[in-house]
Amino acid sequence: MTIELNISGLNCQHCVNAVTEAIQAVPGVESVEVDLARGLARIAGPADANALIAAVIAAGYGAEPV
Repeated sequence: MTIELNISGLNCQHCVNAVTEAIQAVPGVESVEVDLARGLARIAGPADANALIAAVIAAGYGAEPV
């Protein structure tokens, strides 16, 4: 299963790393790719979408389903 999220607040590679780490901490995430230019995160695995969004928000960024 693949989930895509629009991520707001990404300004630099540090932001990408912070969002990546937050998403990777969610149970069920097998892999994650965060695209700085597009403001998009693509997550593979059976993770819960609401948990992914909550993790990104807790890291200080915005997230919503594509």
